[in-house]
Amino acid sequence: METLLVVIFVIGYLAITLEHNLKIDKLIPALAMMAILWALMAFGIDGFTNWFDSGNHELLENFGAFGHEEKMELMEETLLHHLGKTAEILVFLLGAMTIVEIIDYFDGFATIKSFVKTRSKKKILWIFSFLAFILSAIIDNLTATIVLISILQKIVKDRDVRLWYAGLIIIAANAGGAWSPIGDVTTTMLWIGNKVSTAMLIEHLLVPSLVCMLLPSFIASFLPAFKGEIDTDEEDSVDSKYGPRMLYLGLGAIVFVPIFKTVTHLPPYVGMMLSLAVVATFAEIYSNKKIAISSVNQESDEHAHHSPVHSALTKIELPSILFFLGILMAVAALESLGLLFNFAEGLKQGMPLMGTEMAGTRVSDLVVILLGVGSAVIDNVPLVAASLGMFSEPLDDQLWHFIAYSAGTGGSMLIIGSAAGVVAMGMEKIDFFWYLKKISWLAFMGFIAGAICFMVMRYLF
Repeated sequence: METLLVVIFVIGYLAITLEHNLKIDKLIPALAMMAILWALMAFGIDGFTNWFDSGNHELLENFGAFGHEEKMELMEETLLHHLGKTAEILVFLLGAMTIVEIIDYFDGFATIKSFVKTRSKKKILWIFSFLAFILSAIIDNLTATIVLISILQKIVKDRDVRLWYAGLIIIAANAGGAWSPIGDVTTTMLWIGNKVSTAMLIEHLLVPSLVCMLLPSFIASFLPAFKGEIDTDEEDSVDSKYGPRMLYLGLGAIVFVPIFKTVTHLPPYVGMMLSLAVVATFAEIYSNKKIAISSVNQESDEHAHHSPVHSALTKIELPSILFFLGILMAVAALESLGLLFNFAEGLKQGMPLMGTEMAGTRVSDLVVILLGVGSAVIDNVPLVAASLGMFSEPLDDQLWHFIAYSAGTGGSMLIIGSAAGVVAMGMEKIDFFWYLKKISWLAFMGFIAGAICFMVMRYLF
């Protein structure tokens, strides 16, 4: 039965990657795969001998001896657990996307667009790379990608050129998220699990993450796609009176989320909902004033008949949300049966050790690098969850820092390997194989360069 589940996952994954060839939206195979996997698990529950306890990150003992009712009850609890964890991410994503759309409703991104004075493609590349690297560490790589691609759409009108920028933004955002405890889901997991501390994480990963961002951007700056200048339409849209206010308020509200989490110890989505409520309140106030003025100026009916929040919600990429739901819940099915845990354990025992001595335990650097590569193919969240159960190294052991780097940056190698990539894929309709041909090799070079930098720094310091 386990083999059948893996085969179904592989078929569903292939259907997702061949989306444009099959002319089927990627959310369809993702949702179908999720439902089929859990249905087969329910039918064959009595035949499984392993079950992974996600809460404690370990395999349950004597699962095979459980009765049918016990197994079904455990499966329902596990399904609810994973749905809850997935919903936290999706609700957080919905809040962030809504705030971004509200900012756009007031033309807030025109403020940042006005800061970019240059028309040089190369200079714009470096500006956005550094913006993505810094913003992702503050507001997480997912939100940073949403914000920057939204800005990019205002500046670069040529979609073919914009796709290249989006690809480099994904690499930079994932690199920036790796060295911050709130920059990526996986680093947050390690942080909450008391495996890394903020100060030590930054100390060990800032430079490798910077290298991971700099090398691809440096190489890309010599590619034909970034030669010359961008075409700009000189039609300067009328600046909204409330645009700058809503931009600063919206970004400030997103930055507030990790502060709220630190103070209250509540999940990030709770803070995001509070931030959304505050931003939406001001949006409604400013919108009423805007409509009152527009009745004289005869502004567009779209703004006249819809509140900012309703307008923002209609523009959110719900297919991307459902796709994310399907992928995470499908991977959770494989994780629940212990397949990912056993796979990672097999890698740990089967790969040749490379002489790393940590806390008295020999650990293969190659295994951690493969975990990074695997995070691009599967998903970094369950892989890191498996690693939490695999290793018992203490707080701030360098193994955890290396895992944080590999899992955080490795997902850049495929467009569906990270949350930032999935969102960018939805916002710009990026083709899987276009990314594989044009961007993946850049991401791989950055990933390897950063990993080498990390290992060199470890031995030197």
